[in-house]
Amino acid sequence: MLSRENVYLQKNIKDVEIIKADTIEQYNRFFGFKTQHPLVSVVRFNGSENQPDAHRMTFGFYAIFLKKTVGCTIDYGKTKYDYDDETVVCFAPGQTVGIHRIEDGPVPEAVALLFNPDFLHRTPLAQKIKQYSFFSYASNEALHLSADERVIIQDYMDKIAHELEHPIDRFSKPLIISNIEVLLNYCMRFYERQFITREELNNDVLVRFEHLLNEYWDSGMAKVKGLPTVKYFADKVCLSPNYFGDLVKAETGKTAREHIHLKIIEMAKNALFEPDASIKQIADMLGFQYPQHFMRFFKKEVGCTPKQYRLMS
Repeated sequence: MLSRENVYLQKNIKDVEIIKADTIEQYNRFFGFKTQHPLVSVVRFNGSENQPDAHRMTFGFYAIFLKKTVGCTIDYGKTKYDYDDETVVCFAPGQTVGIHRIEDGPVPEAVALLFNPDFLHRTPLAQKIKQYSFFSYASNEALHLSADERVIIQDYMDKIAHELEHPIDRFSKPLIISNIEVLLNYCMRFYERQFITREELNNDVLVRFEHLLNEYWDSGMAKVKGLPTVKYFADKVCLSPNYFGDLVKAETGKTAREHIHLKIIEMAKNALFEPDASIKQIADMLGFQYPQHFMRFFKKEVGCTPKQYRLMS
């Protein structure tokens, strides 16, 4: 049972309360909301509920928050975001989020959709849920909505809330699931719009990505640290891996991973022009632990072995 008496302090994070909400029932009990369904809920924050000035909460379920007014900040990972009006943030099971009320600020107002992964079992959405990468975005990569977009998100949350108030019948779960999926698809659409409207900022990220790709191999870092990951470059540009990957894909049509692979192949082909460079030396320079791994990678990407490519060149 979750209660204020059960909340404990995480001493190494500024003594801010850590609340473990494994279930929607625990979450609702803490804030004083009524639980109409154990696996899905729509809750509305309007100032009447129990809102501590600062706390950290670990979710055991998916959560989509439509923030309607200023009044709080949210910390996620190493980032902090001061909320503007009409903002959406999404969190996945296992993520820990910090909430901080702004001193002398207005009471935060929000509506949230909460749904447990178990609610998706044996539905097509259970297989698709990982496609919605925005659940892993950091809070400073929140979705900023226009007035029309906010109405759409609010409408689908209202439809789900209405179904939860309706007596359960054989149509209840399919209707709730379908509305959740449509809402998620609209979030995907609006995020893609956000990528487009932030073109100048995105282009700066892409330029930095290209520079970092060159720097990684030109500096000899690959030989020391091995092949780079998408997370490595995302950290360098201060974005979460998922947001960074989606941004790169939206702007270029290729994933960040594909760009990394293209760079490796480019470097490999250039190195193979050097007749004195052995396959092992090239593999080491590129960051492969074993030459066999390099040869398999090269054949998969190019269609022939490094030796065959060298002979053709």
